[in-house]
Amino acid sequence: MKIKSTLMVMGAMLLSGLVQAQDGWTWPADAVQEAKARELNAAYTDYMKSDQFVEATKPLHWLLVNTPELNESIYINGVKIYEGAQKATTDAAKKLIYQDSVMAIYDKRGQIYKNQEKWMENKAYYGYQFFKGDKTRIPGVIKDFEKAIELNGNINPQLVGAYFDLIYRDNAFNKTYTGEQVLAKYEMANGLLNKSEEEGKDVTSSRSLLEQVLVNMELIDCAFIENTMGPKLAADPTNEELANQIFKYSVQYKCYSSNSFMAALEFIDSKNPTFATSQVRAMKYMSTRDFDKAQPVLEKALTLAENNKQKGEVQMELAKIHAQSGRKSQARAAAREAATLNPELTASAFSLIGDLYMSSSNDCRGGESRAKDQSIFIAAYAAYQRAGDSKGMGEARSRFPSKEELFTEGLQPGASMSTGCWIGETVTLATRD
Repeated sequence: MKIKSTLMVMGAMLLSGLVQAQDGWTWPADAVQEAKARELNAAYTDYMKSDQFVEATKPLHWLLVNTPELNESIYINGVKIYEGAQKATTDAAKKLIYQDSVMAIYDKRGQIYKNQEKWMENKAYYGYQFFKGDKTRIPGVIKDFEKAIELNGNINPQLVGAYFDLIYRDNAFNKTYTGEQVLAKYEMANGLLNKSEEEGKDVTSSRSLLEQVLVNMELIDCAFIENTMGPKLAADPTNEELANQIFKYSVQYKCYSSNSFMAALEFIDSKNPTFATSQVRAMKYMSTRDFDKAQPVLEKALTLAENNKQKGEVQMELAKIHAQSGRKSQARAAAREAATLNPELTASAFSLIGDLYMSSSNDCRGGESRAKDQSIFIAAYAAYQRAGDSKGMGEARSRFPSKEELFTEGLQPGASMSTGCWIGETVTLATRD
């Protein structure tokens, strides 16, 4: 094992020599300076390998000052050395010097090698680690994050939360942004996560952190949506991005009663309707008893429904609209269809049918046969019974004909009779007493 280790060390030394001998190394033309540069290059490398980072800073500093174009490796290793040195010291002043040196090394590397896209994200990460509590340095770190995004189109999803945390801190310390600007930053950050997710990366924890930071900012509430975002949509009603933001935040913060939510919902449902948007839009209209607006939206939702359960929900709401508009036959048909499509709606559907029958007393009264006029309540009783509505059953039974009324007309309990009228059902005669 000892021999193997020795061979590995020797191999590493040889490899190091080969690397330095290859193109890319610019040694000083002066022989004395070259010898010193080679000596200090070996010295800082040895210190680095043994994790003696503070000691490594001295020979490395000489190289950075006197041979800045020696090789890109002094900048790559320099970050590791100064980052390690800042961890190793407990002296606050020295720690800050080492941290600033990490940033300076990145900047110098960029001036010489013009390859910021390779490392700007790492610089931003170190900036966050070092300066997230320093209100004077945070704006510069934010610029580094945004430069990395500009150069590469994205950043590591694990860093998105750090970026937005800096926005939060900058706003808390320096009052830098308006509410709308913060939301724009949030949407941009969320868009980065969406892009990473499309590439198959897991962004669950990053998205959760991003959303938590937004909540912690206490920026958005129903008043902000209505009074700040709403007027902007009213002034620019075709602004799809703004409409989507209002809709999203209204749902997230349960701000369903605002005018801005309704405006955004109408825009989104008209442009890119889904079952959910059409259903919610129709329910909003129904809550204000605007049934003429609700009906066509529900009929559209019916075409967008993805399963029988959703179709049943729409049919049930259509049944209510028909009932409110006096279209009782259509209301019954829709209620029956709702129960067929979604058995969970059986109770509400047949309670509605029972109510339709009970409310038809004046419509269906012929005045020639009391038993026939009252037979509609027997039909209502049957509907309530199927719904399991004991209260409705009791009310319907109280309006059945009496034994005497049947006897007077020469009828008997148990006989069949057609209700006639729009109800058109055949019922078995029964009495209330």
